[in-house]
Amino acid sequence: MSQLIKLPDVIELTGLSSSSIYRLASQGEFPRPIKLTAGGRSSAWIADEVNQWVSDRIAASRKGEDAA
Repeated sequence: MSQLIKLPDVIELTGLSSSSIYRLASQGEFPRPIKLTAGGRSSAWIADEVNQWVSDRIAASRKGEDAA
């Protein structure tokens, strides 16, 4: 079962601002949040997807690549 995390946890895990998270997600460069209720404003991210994104950034940095 996948764990869902809210925006403050995503900010803490990534070090990104909320606006950067939403901008990158809209550009397809960060996991997109899921809506928790139909028509509602509450959203969350799948923890495994965010953790994989962080791992990918670490790997790219160690290889001397720019962030995607």
